[in-house]
Amino acid sequence: MHATISSVSAPTRRVLRWRVVDIVVASVVAVAAGVVFWVWGQAYNPISGPVTAVLPGFQGILNGPWLFAGVLVALIVRKPGAALYGEIVAAVVSMLIGTQWGFATLLSGVVQGLGAEIVFAIFLYARWNLVTALLAGAGTGIAESILDLLYSYPGAKPEFAIVYTITTTISGVIVAGLGSWLLVKAIARTGALSRFAAGREVTGRV
Repeated sequence: MHATISSVSAPTRRVLRWRVVDIVVASVVAVAAGVVFWVWGQAYNPISGPVTAVLPGFQGILNGPWLFAGVLVALIVRKPGAALYGEIVAAVVSMLIGTQWGFATLLSGVVQGLGAEIVFAIFLYARWNLVTALLAGAGTGIAESILDLLYSYPGAKPEFAIVYTITTTISGVIVAGLGSWLLVKAIARTGALSRFAAGREVTGRV
């Protein structure tokens, strides 16, 4: 009986405990995501004007490239706190390079990370399929929508708030959810994630 209990509980401990390789890979991925954040920040202003003209609040559709870091890191590392860690590190990198939003970038990173983290926590960090990834993408989009409406668009009209929340959430589902899931699969096929369950699932290695 003692042996049976140990064999069942051991995987749980492995899931919850961060390894050195988890920290290293999560950091590398998050730093790369931070550079993407910064690049997208430079492109945002010229693009957002015409997009906003389509419908007030529709610019939320452009938020996806800022939402993917936490979902991506979590899908690779599969540890509690990975989504929050990924978004915070990416936000800090983007902020240090230099963004027009300054410290608000870090606040967004925390909120976005929590939005995805809550979804993974609901599934007890045990389900890492496409559905969970899409829900995590939606979670980070909803969280960012709430922050933006309070911080960037206070007093916005209800119709603006509804359109902005819907488009930001859709962008989160597509870019952060589906995009991150496909990217993990693509990276895994190269063998670069052989130290992770995400990689072994794709390559068939034990």
